[in-house]
Amino acid sequence: MSDRDGIFAGDDPYALLRSWLAEASKSEINDPEAMSLATVDESGLPNVRVVLLKDIDDDGIVFYTNYGSSKGRELISAGKAAVVFHWKSLRRQVRLRGTVEKVPGERSDAYYRSRALQSRLGAWASQQSQPLESRGKLMAEVAKLTVSKGPNPPRPEHWGGFKLAAREFEFWADGAFRLHDRFRWEKKTGEENWSVSRLYP
Repeated sequence: MSDRDGIFAGDDPYALLRSWLAEASKSEINDPEAMSLATVDESGLPNVRVVLLKDIDDDGIVFYTNYGSSKGRELISAGKAAVVFHWKSLRRQVRLRGTVEKVPGERSDAYYRSRALQSRLGAWASQQSQPLESRGKLMAEVAKLTVSKGPNPPRPEHWGGFKLAAREFEFWADGAFRLHDRFRWEKKTGEENWSVSRLYP
C-alpha cells in the first residue's frame, strides 16, 4: 500500500504497537501503558475500565488482574475482549479485538514477585469488585496479611495474567479537518499473515 509509510510503516502490528508505545512513553505525563479494556457480562451488557499493559508478545498483549473481579469473570466467561490505547500527547490511538486466555501460572508468579510488597499484599486483601464496608476495613486486612504472609507472600490463586491475542488492530492518527488516518490490520482464523486496509476517517 503506497501511502502506508511513516508512523504506519511495517507489516507486524505488534511491532508497530511497541514503536508507538515507546513514543508515548516520552510524551505522556502519566501511564502511557494505560488501556481501556472492554468486556461483556453474561447478559451481553458491556463493561469498560482502564488497566495497565504489562507485556507485548509476538502473539498478544498481557495484563494482570483478580480472576474473581467483574472483568476477570467476564474475560473467563466470554473468552473475548477489546482494548483501546489513547495518547493525547501524540494524538493517536490503537484498538485491538481478539480472544483472551490466562497466561501460564509460572508467568503470573514471576510478574507477581516483581511487584512491590504492598501491591502483592493488596492482591491478597482485595476482594475486587465486591462491596467494601470502609477503607479502614481494607487497610486492617492489609495489616493482618503483612503479619501472616511475611515479606515474600506467594501469588494468590485468584490473581494472575491474561493474554489478548488480537484478530484485529486499528491504528489511528489525528488529521487536519477531521480527515484522520486509519489503518486496520486483520488476521482471519488459520491465516499466518496480516491483511492491511486503509479506512475512511
